[in-house]
Amino acid sequence: MWRHGLLALCLGLPRVALADDALPGDDTWHYGSSGQTAVDGGVVVGFPAALPTGLVAGVGAGVTTGDTLTWGARASWATATESSLPWTVTHSDLRLRVTGGLQAAPGRGTIGVRLGLGGTLVHEMRVRNQGMRAGLSGSELETSAFTLLPAADLDAVVALHIAGPWLLVTSGGPSFDILDGKLRAGWSAELGVAWQP
Repeated sequence: MWRHGLLALCLGLPRVALADDALPGDDTWHYGSSGQTAVDGGVVVGFPAALPTGLVAGVGAGVTTGDTLTWGARASWATATESSLPWTVTHSDLRLRVTGGLQAAPGRGTIGVRLGLGGTLVHEMRVRNQGMRAGLSGSELETSAFTLLPAADLDAVVALHIAGPWLLVTSGGPSFDILDGKLRAGWSAELGVAWQP
């Protein structure tokens, strides 16, 4: 009975139709950027630079300037943790790249290819599983090491103007580094947003 009374009360209350005010205007999805510089950031996934298995995940950012020919700089930080019977190994990769590329801008989007050259700073931390229970300490329990690897990335880049100066950006492709004198191949990808004033 109370449900019928509540329904009658709701139907009898005066209300204003908001449908006409809720429609987006013509300029809601208008985009415009007169500059040639874009700053972007997003999430990064890929293969670790020195760890033979697993995936790294983290964040990345960069700045790019230019029209058809572009140049810029990129940085990303990503980690991966893998376990074996005796060890738990955590790798943190800090990738620093100077980039150059080619791009075209058909319509709302930008399509391009980007080559990045630089280094990857790898921090490895190994912790012996159940080592504290066994009474281990110091380097018997855990070790930590840094190494800087020469590296390169070749990425396909797709950006789409969403609204105003904001873009949705995705990139990905093969990555290469030199570890112990051997060339290692992997891949990395990034999904994020960019601001191009």
